[in-house]
Amino acid sequence: MFVGHLAVGFGAKRMEPRISLGTTVLACMLADLLWSVFLIAGIEHVQFRQTIGAGNYFAASNIAFSHSLLMDAVWAALFALGYFLLRRNRWAAWVLFAAVLSHWFLDVVAHRSDMPIAPGVHKFFGLGLWTSIPATLVIEGGLWLAAIIVYVRATRPRNRAAFFIFWPVVVLLTLAWYNNIAGPPPPNPATAGISALIFFSLTVAWAYWMNRLRPVRQRAETP
Repeated sequence: MFVGHLAVGFGAKRMEPRISLGTTVLACMLADLLWSVFLIAGIEHVQFRQTIGAGNYFAASNIAFSHSLLMDAVWAALFALGYFLLRRNRWAAWVLFAAVLSHWFLDVVAHRSDMPIAPGVHKFFGLGLWTSIPATLVIEGGLWLAAIIVYVRATRPRNRAAFFIFWPVVVLLTLAWYNNIAGPPPPNPATAGISALIFFSLTVAWAYWMNRLRPVRQRAETP
């Protein structure tokens, strides 16, 4: 998934408004950021078939350090612990732990049977939602739409720039997601890790920026 993970980040911000949106988005995208780094380093490996749609062209031969259930639980615990030591907010730490770990469960829904349990364990899961574009649009797209609505209702733009920065990027992220599920594979698989790392990092940076431009509404302001 992609916008499905972002939806979790938006929802986590609603659950604990004191966490920055950038931090919740970083949490839900942590596995993909790690995957990008591990891919660049040659620790993990994927292949791209010459077909259409990530559900069909993406073949993960080794992603256990970034995307296995065991390792995602480890990354989630480390991320939550780090946040707790910095902020001393126990509830927020649990929210972030759940956000990081949610990545595995959502990817199980989206991927074919290539989601590992743990490094070295040859047991894989996947329901293959991404192999059906209409089903993906309804399920993942619906989750993304609901998260946007909840976030917009829970926050307010600080100025006009907040409006013009938020909505165009939401559209761009949605188009990038659609191209991923319905478009061709990356033109150069050798640089996939680098381009993914840049894209995911920019998405997280945008979320931190939006947290400053769209503060949480006070209860009296809620429409």
